[in-house]
Amino acid sequence: METPFSKPGRFYKGNLHTHSNLSDGLRTPEQVCRFYEKAGYDFISLTDHFQERYNWPVADTRAFESASFVTIPGAELHPPTHVMEHGKEWHIVAVGLPYDFAPARHDETGPEMARRALAAGAWVCAAHPNWFAMTENDMRALGPVHAIEIYNASCTDDNDTAESTYMLDFMLARGVKMNACATDDAHFVLNTRDRAAGWTMVKAESNTPEALLAALKRGDSYSSTGPVIHDLEVVPGERLSVRCSPASRVFMIGGPAVYRQIGEAGITEAEFDLRGWKSPFARVLVRDDHGRKAWSNPIWFDGAQ
Repeated sequence: METPFSKPGRFYKGNLHTHSNLSDGLRTPEQVCRFYEKAGYDFISLTDHFQERYNWPVADTRAFESASFVTIPGAELHPPTHVMEHGKEWHIVAVGLPYDFAPARHDETGPEMARRALAAGAWVCAAHPNWFAMTENDMRALGPVHAIEIYNASCTDDNDTAESTYMLDFMLARGVKMNACATDDAHFVLNTRDRAAGWTMVKAESNTPEALLAALKRGDSYSSTGPVIHDLEVVPGERLSVRCSPASRVFMIGGPAVYRQIGEAGITEAEFDLRGWKSPFARVLVRDDHGRKAWSNPIWFDGAQ
């Protein structure tokens, strides 16, 4: 069975959610790009808040690219008046937006903005659901977006809501084929862990905005706060094998309360038996001794085994 790990190309490290002083970040777009390039990233998307008070920015960062570092235009979308179920503002990350993406209408809803971004060719993600108690109804209303931000480093020191895997599990339990990403959401505020702390590894044949965006839309990626997933092989109905950087536990997670796990100090290989597996999908979680994690995107089988 094909997985991103068996496809041609290599994994490129990127941050898909970050901010500059074009909105509420504290560094210029150039400073943000230079920081991530120096930190060893292959790409970023500068996703400033797409709001009237910031003059609807879709940052053009092409001048800050290099032979080994590229950028993808994007923004964090917020309808001006429409809110979610608990009365909180929508936060929708869109990567791959055109530079002339139209400002939001006064009466535009969150789902309408998401659909407009999708139609414009963007990869669209629900940002930090746990931060503002996004509900399953909110998530389902967004429609066929590509991913859920399951880790947001900025939320670590806001209100300790960095992880949002609960929302991914809700969607998967409903049979919705949704992927995941981990991000920084960096604003470069002092004394916060909002930079170079969560990233998405994208498997593509070249480090170009076009190739990276296409790979993201296919789900050819995994997310991490530290561990590396070197390989993931699936033989449906038989086994799922993982090779990773040294970890303390590797999990295979399916639908509600369907899981298997292997715990061993310094484990770098794990093999799970898929015979009798009672879920139409599985996702892999690798956790190291420091509690850092790496998450695969869900792998869907033809049917429950």
